[in-house]
Amino acid sequence: MMSGATPLQVRKKSGKFRGPINLCCNGADAAIITDGLLTMLLQAIIFTTGGAILALELLASRIMTPYFGVSLYIWSGILSITLVSLALGYWWGGRLAAGRRGNALAADKLAYLFALMPAVASIAIVAACLLYPYLFYQLARMDLIAGAFIACIALLFVPLFATSAMNPLLVALLLKQSASKGAAADGGSGGVFFVSTIGSVAGVIVTAFGMIPYLSNFVSTLLVAIVLAALPLAIIVRSSVRFAERKRLVTTTVVALIASLGMLAASDFYIGRMWPAAYNNTTWAPEAIYRSMFGTIKILKSGPRDGEAFSRMYFQDGLVQNMVGAHNQSMSLYTYALEALAQSYRPGLKKVLVLGNGAGMLPMRLAAGGMEVTAVEIDPAALRAARELFGYDTTKVKTVQADARTFLRSCDGSYDVVVVDLFHGDGVPDYLITRDIFRDLKHCLAAGGVAVFNTFADTDQPRPYAHFLTTLRTELPYIVLYRPDYGVATHVNSFVVAGAQPLAAPAGADISHVPSRHFDVLGAMLREPRPLDQQLMRDGRVITDANNPVAADMASSQLVNRRYVVEALPAAFFVN
Repeated sequence: MMSGATPLQVRKKSGKFRGPINLCCNGADAAIITDGLLTMLLQAIIFTTGGAILALELLASRIMTPYFGVSLYIWSGILSITLVSLALGYWWGGRLAAGRRGNALAADKLAYLFALMPAVASIAIVAACLLYPYLFYQLARMDLIAGAFIACIALLFVPLFATSAMNPLLVALLLKQSASKGAAADGGSGGVFFVSTIGSVAGVIVTAFGMIPYLSNFVSTLLVAIVLAALPLAIIVRSSVRFAERKRLVTTTVVALIASLGMLAASDFYIGRMWPAAYNNTTWAPEAIYRSMFGTIKILKSGPRDGEAFSRMYFQDGLVQNMVGAHNQSMSLYTYALEALAQSYRPGLKKVLVLGNGAGMLPMRLAAGGMEVTAVEIDPAALRAARELFGYDTTKVKTVQADARTFLRSCDGSYDVVVVDLFHGDGVPDYLITRDIFRDLKHCLAAGGVAVFNTFADTDQPRPYAHFLTTLRTELPYIVLYRPDYGVATHVNSFVVAGAQPLAAPAGADISHVPSRHFDVLGAMLREPRPLDQQLMRDGRVITDANNPVAADMASSQLVNRRYVVEALPAAFFVN
């Protein structure tokens, strides 16, 4: 043993760190683990990096949703890049530990590499945060699928690659003790991966319940970077630990800490410099932001437009839910179309169920007409936004915070009209357009009741919409379709009226209150309903909870919507 070298000690037994065991060092091997507290520290570091890996994956999905949507293709990108990064990290960590030409690295070199990886991951995260508010927007406009994969690589690859390499490096440290009494046959690898995996579980819980509902994705990601940057310090300050390249480790760690803390301190300025943003012949800036586990709602406020002192935009994860004027009057055609269709097909209606509250414009208009209105909304942040900024009054509208499917299973079948206005990400989620939910919806309708749907359709790709209509017709077979004519537009709102019994001829509705910008389009649409025909239903297949044979078609349709949104709106809108 070299002069000045001391025995390595590690607490380990049966895959866990237990009972001090001496490890004698060969050549340049130095004292690395000398007491039980340090043993616990190594466990805590692996636990924390495991949590960071899953935290980054969750946050990546939230960061990317406004740019790339939530389609099957996007999730394929996130999951595949995550798994590839982890696999390569495990492989690379093992190669590092093996050394060149089969000469295993000395313990002090292993300790240096193990402590260095969190700092490298932290610096990569800071770099990604600097890039993504601008880069992801350009990638989405270039190509949604290829762009999503590139975005995943930019955001996840280096941090996941570096942190996953730590597992085999720690195992290599433990393997140096495999000949000692009481050493585990697996060299401690089982314990290392057990602790790392439990850390991943904790990372999911902390991120989902502790960060996402309260912090921006940008800030949450930087907090992960700060935690990773602090991990090497926990080992460096231990005087009993010796590293092969201590000075380089300290320098890298300090750079990571300064970069992550500095970026966090400047986060409001860095994101804020993207505002105000120009759109639709005026400028917009954030007025309020509401966060929950269901997404981020931005309320954007404009300058004067369309005769209004200002407008408010209800914007959630890349989708414009509504535009509202200064006097809380909706500026979106769909609000008036749903109201007019409900009144046309059920004149004198008394009881209405609205699934999907959003800004609350439609429920409030219906309640103002003397109707008994129940609104169902799953997102508590949406209800807060509606009350605080859009004049939504829960004393006038019975409001239920619940999932629409859960509510439909228990409703009493007394509603004259059920309005379905459910959107998330790129459109209506698949589980809300199955035969099973339409069956539950049918049971909520009173005799002669109708369901009125707000949907998106792409006239250039009619097959995805044919699946929706085919599925709907299995439970509500009498269907009429309405589409506004915007001339060259191919991606448009489509309004569907459906019933279990033959529909009466529409009685017409008063649209004198509709803003002038929508009056002519809405009037023309209401005069020209389109019954279902073979062209609309061509190649349509039935979707059920147990079987969705059209997932690829639906994903393709969602990409169309996301492409339309990204091409229409400025980059600042998408940064959460």
